[in-house]
Amino acid sequence: MTSSPFSSLDLWGLTVRTFSKRLTLLAALLLLAPQVQALNIFACEPEWAALAKELVPDADIYSATTAYQDPHMVQARPSLIAKLRRADMFICSGAELETGWLPALQMKANNSDVRDSQPGAFYAAEQVERLDVLENVSRLMGDVHASGNPHVHLDPHRIQTIAIALAKRLQQIDPENADNYQQRLTAFTTRWQAALAEWEQQTKPLQGQKVVAYHSSFRYLFDWLGITQIADLEPKPGLPPTSGHLTSVLKQLQEQPLLGIIYANYQDPKAAQWLGGKSDEPVIPLAYSVGADDTADLFMLYQRIIQQLLAAVERA
Repeated sequence: MTSSPFSSLDLWGLTVRTFSKRLTLLAALLLLAPQVQALNIFACEPEWAALAKELVPDADIYSATTAYQDPHMVQARPSLIAKLRRADMFICSGAELETGWLPALQMKANNSDVRDSQPGAFYAAEQVERLDVLENVSRLMGDVHASGNPHVHLDPHRIQTIAIALAKRLQQIDPENADNYQQRLTAFTTRWQAALAEWEQQTKPLQGQKVVAYHSSFRYLFDWLGITQIADLEPKPGLPPTSGHLTSVLKQLQEQPLLGIIYANYQDPKAAQWLGGKSDEPVIPLAYSVGADDTADLFMLYQRIIQQLLAAVERA
């Protein structure tokens, strides 16, 4: 028979004193037990900070950029170096998107946990099939990414694949909380798949639409939605629009109607506005990442993008 921890003594006062001693012992054991430290996560872009928050809401998550910054061009500031030095892991797009600044941060941070090939170095684009992978690259092609287009966060199917890979990496880094990461992934997947089914119903009117866009920032979004980008405001990737190039794009627009001329929140709107004024086509500043247009998470980002594009269809 199992004895109660409070019934070994008959006198009420002695029982209370025994219970008090047990509480004191329990408190001492808790103090001696190793404290669970929240993971410290450095995200290169806000979309990855948002995904990390879905899987590790208690982590200390920092995003090096905002939705209104060009993730290609970031200054390796001392504050970013300090953040990466303290990080348990980083989550970045990869595919050379951050090649102009992340390697400098890694070197100066001198944190062995976040060196490439370590578990703490997580590149989202490496987890999925990438579009526009190039076998041969030359400087004449502009600022192209030989490893493929890095803007993978704008395809919800790839987001799901990346979430699964990220949960596995978190379990590898922090095995004591492996069950928690799996539960969070399951909860996220349930919500994401339900939202995805709804989005794919809503966006059917977008299939077959044509657009002009700035850079290839929305390449994966257009691929998912069945939208064709017929021209780029950049003459070559990474090069600013020129008057000669915009004039040639204008001639293309005279032959085919558009859904709109699209640019991301972080890109200079002047070229899109000039072309819109000359062609009388609508100009659409599209939300690119979490934080744009007051979007607080990935769900809100996709809802906002879809809302903007469907509004353009209604205006057409």
